[in-house]
Formats: sequence, C-alpha cells, structure tokens
Amino acid sequence: MLVAVLGLGVTSVVRDSAAAIGIVLGLLYLFPVVAGLVGNPAIQRRLQQVGPMSAGLDSMTTARLRALPLTPWQGLGVVAMWAAGALVLGGAMLRLRDT
Repeated sequence: MLVAVLGLGVTSVVRDSAAAIGIVLGLLYLFPVVAGLVGNPAIQRRLQQVGPMSAGLDSMTTARLRALPLTPWQGLGVVAMWAAGALVLGGAMLRLRDT
C-alpha cells in the first residue's frame, strides 16, 4: 500500500503515468543494485537502510532479525517516509501548477 502511495505522489509530481511508473520502479530497484555494486560493507548497509524496497522487505521479515539492516518497524517507517515525502512534494507541485 505504501508503494502505491509513493506512486501516487510521484505521479502527481511528473503528471505522466508512464514516466511515474518508470521513476517508481527505478527508485525501488536503484538502491539494491547500487548496494550490490559497492564494495564497502558500511555503504552497502546504509543503502539498504535508506532504499524503499529493501526497507519494505525488512518490514515483512519474521526470522533472523539481527542480520537485517533495519528492524521490521524501522523498515516500515522508512517506506512510510518515502511515501509521505512523495505525497508532500506532489501536493506542493499540484498547488503551484494548478492555481
């Protein structure tokens, strides 16, 4: 549901559904791909902590929680912050453009 809200916010920013789908999918897959390419474990962990996809996956995990970069509630919070940020930005853009 939060990824859908993220998509709604991005769609209201770019005002093009095809571009919004590409941006949201790119945003979801960007952090895990870059984290896999980076050799430094500290940077990998940080990218996994801030990325919406890996944080969302952490929020659904029930076993071996100590090995995760975030706890399930923290992961849910990160995805919620991405969604809230996109909604706030989308609302601001709608207000500025459609006056």
